[in-house]
Amino acid sequence: MEQRLLGRTGLSLSLIGFGAAPLGNEYGNVDVVEGERAVHAAIDAGINFFDTSPYYGRTLSEERLGKALLGRRDRVVLSTKCGRYDFQGFDFSAERVRASIDESLARLRTDYLDIFIAHDIEFGDRNQIVEETIPAMRDLQQQGKARSIGISGFPIKLLANVAVEAKVDLVLSYCHYNLMVQSLDQFLLPQLEANEIGLINGSPLHMGMLTTGGPPPWHPAPQIVKDTARKVVEFCEARGVDPALPGLHFALGHRYAASTLVGIRTVHELQQNLRALAFKPNADLMAGIERIIAPVRDMTWPSGRPENNE
Repeated sequence: MEQRLLGRTGLSLSLIGFGAAPLGNEYGNVDVVEGERAVHAAIDAGINFFDTSPYYGRTLSEERLGKALLGRRDRVVLSTKCGRYDFQGFDFSAERVRASIDESLARLRTDYLDIFIAHDIEFGDRNQIVEETIPAMRDLQQQGKARSIGISGFPIKLLANVAVEAKVDLVLSYCHYNLMVQSLDQFLLPQLEANEIGLINGSPLHMGMLTTGGPPPWHPAPQIVKDTARKVVEFCEARGVDPALPGLHFALGHRYAASTLVGIRTVHELQQNLRALAFKPNADLMAGIERIIAPVRDMTWPSGRPENNE
């Protein structure tokens, strides 16, 4: 498994990262034993980057991942988050950040994090994020509880602005670099490169859209985007191609992203994702996908506070 450096952090991440949100039943109930097998198989396959959050399953993902990593913690780069704890439960205060990391460390059964991320910052007050949240995270970094700190969220202009001003180590962006949306390269990438800020790419299949099973009911995209994604899936299936493969192959090719996070629940899903490393896309297939997507290219949706979407 290829590894890439994450900006100036010194951390090397596997090209495919293990997104542990599904371990918290975010995409349907997961067999606990099978989920643990998937974690172990991923490590054996060379995946060293595991990302979770107290929000995923409302602490369930952290609990399950921590148990699965017993005896294997030294083989992985472990990331979790703070600031988001429920559907509408956000708290970016310094006090909550300090409490949050200790709670996460206990659930994950470790005494330090490799990566600590402020989760979905568009739901918070921008000034608080810069002046209170991130400084509190820096203090925890200096204490040795986190090796590197960063931010995540949906609006990429906000991510770029906050990342540069607060001088974070990394940014986790999702749904902005995949077959349907590539605006990350226009609005975020130049700022990250210029400041040697690391990049992690999430949701290479547009949060389930570019899969046979389709997106979850709560997916916030406009219906026209969902309909278009379904056409892409049908186009691939008609040609005998797993629709996830061209999507994963495309996202894994980003030149700057250290890792692309993929949600994994089972060993079978892991094996399917690993196939993308060897996938050789047919030029006609990719051209056909491009034609279908063209009418909704880079169409997204608002997230968080209105002022953070400007």
